[in-house]
Amino acid sequence: MDARERARQLDDLLGEMRRQAARPDTRRFLDWLHGRTGAQFALLGPDGTVTTATRHFPHGVLGGLDTVTRRLAAGEMESAAVESGRQRIRCDALGPAAPRSVLVTATDTTTNAADAATGTTATAAGAPAPATGNAQLLAAHTPGLLSLLLGAQQTRTVTRAYHEKAWQVRLAIMSALMVGDPVLARRMTGGEPPALLDAESLRVYLLRCAPDDRDGIAEKFQDAAGYHGDALLVRCPVFDEHLICLLAEDGAQELRAALRRLVREQSRYILGVSDPQPLRETGAAYGQAVHALAVARHLPGREADYRGHAGLEKALPREEAVAWARAFLHPLHQVPRATVDIVRLSVTFPRSAVARLLGISRNTVTAHVKRAARALDLDLDRVRARSAVDLALSLAAPPSSPSGLDDGHRRPAAVLDQLLRTPQAVAWAQALLRPVRVSDRPLLTTVRGWIDADTDAQAAAQRLGISRNTVRSHLREAERLLNRDLLAVGSGVHDVVHALHITREPGPETVPGQGAGAETDI
Repeated sequence: MDARERARQLDDLLGEMRRQAARPDTRRFLDWLHGRTGAQFALLGPDGTVTTATRHFPHGVLGGLDTVTRRLAAGEMESAAVESGRQRIRCDALGPAAPRSVLVTATDTTTNAADAATGTTATAAGAPAPATGNAQLLAAHTPGLLSLLLGAQQTRTVTRAYHEKAWQVRLAIMSALMVGDPVLARRMTGGEPPALLDAESLRVYLLRCAPDDRDGIAEKFQDAAGYHGDALLVRCPVFDEHLICLLAEDGAQELRAALRRLVREQSRYILGVSDPQPLRETGAAYGQAVHALAVARHLPGREADYRGHAGLEKALPREEAVAWARAFLHPLHQVPRATVDIVRLSVTFPRSAVARLLGISRNTVTAHVKRAARALDLDLDRVRARSAVDLALSLAAPPSSPSGLDDGHRRPAAVLDQLLRTPQAVAWAQALLRPVRVSDRPLLTTVRGWIDADTDAQAAAQRLGISRNTVRSHLREAERLLNRDLLAVGSGVHDVVHALHITREPGPETVPGQGAGAETDI
């Protein structure tokens, strides 16, 4: 082999290594070597087992190599060569420190004159190749390069594990914030907490993108601690296309601009942005971002800031509303704190979504919901019951002990209905429903029938005498006009339930709303 051919072979080898560096694959590399040399290769792990091999490697030769490969793996020697009939077996230790992997190369010791002159190989199918100059050249460089490849594989594995652990920690922190517990979020960090947890308020940017794009976006802004400075990017555990971005209100300007730029540049990306909220209200901020995302789907620019109505809790007289909420939630003093946290999410999100968000089973979520339902004497499978609980939790935290509210301070059962008759509450409800009431499509009728059917589109279609697709079409149009998510997560349903109740739109229905679990005619 002349110098030019030798240089070409080395260029080929280095070119293959560059390809391997992007996505290390030892089996593919060994197959590439076999294609260039005809030799057969096997890679042994530190324990002597074959981790990968070319298709026709003569595994029978390994039985006589146990002692040699053990010494190589233990670092007692670097290489060894033995003859086995017509086969030359070379063993090379890989890596700098024991225990090491071992590369076994099998080549043929016979070469006819023509093959030797041309540098080609001619062997029976599946047999080790003659040791031509080509094979010898590549074999000389293979152990060192394969060591680098194995190191790259290990680095890739460690890096992937690190990023996955970072995702898990960030998800745990976000889960604690979602249930309104920044102190727990700090404890979960196990060290220096992310800068976001020192912020007074945050916004949630909810990015809808290709699932495979989420890691790249997050890793681009990730710091050495696995966080994102004064932001926190979390793969949504419920929706594969959602990247949840928690950004400090007074920071993360670069990330803020980058997210909006991504939406402009990627036609399939959609962005919903919440109002600023205190850390304890991260769940509310996420709900606003979901609403904004639902609206953004219908806009040419595919991004929207939350522009919805303030929640009903803002329209009620504060002192009286808090008193009602405390009385309503009083029975929850007898359930564990975890049950309250899970119910807080479950009244808004599907139970399967809550399970994935918190990393628990759906059955566990259901058990907690049933425990709370028994304490409150409510059927939390009913949308009106969930809406009442959601309103109460937005106004007050449940007492942590029976003494949290004595019987002398309980409000009468009709207090919620009285609160909902105030001029402020009526004005809030009328303003919320106005866009669907003035639509030239029967959107309000469909929304009313859907609520009456406990948000079951098929049941609503049967009640209304229209198709299920028509129901969903009307609901999609309604959520655009209302600036409320009704279908993707359903977090906008509660405001609609209360608005219909206040304006007496549903007709003669009943809704739970009192501390003792009584029902009030609408």
